[in-house]
Amino acid sequence: MIVLEIFLLLSLIFCALGTVFTRNLLASIVVFMAFSSIMAIVWLILQSPDLAITEAAVGAGVDTILFVVTLKRIRALKGTERNEK
Repeated sequence: MIVLEIFLLLSLIFCALGTVFTRNLLASIVVFMAFSSIMAIVWLILQSPDLAITEAAVGAGVDTILFVVTLKRIRALKGTERNEK
């Protein structure tokens, strides 16, 4: 069990650094979603299922959708630019 906990904590650190230092915004969102998913697993290991469900729903679900929609709205994603005349 200790090996799993160490692996999850190292993964959290890797995802946190990846989110900050990634230049591609979409890749940063995907890494942040992975961070939230791993954090939900950590909450389960800590025997806090209510926080795990909340982290999975809000962190990995709602936040990711909001970030992707925001990138589309500001036209930061390729393929979302309109041909203006």
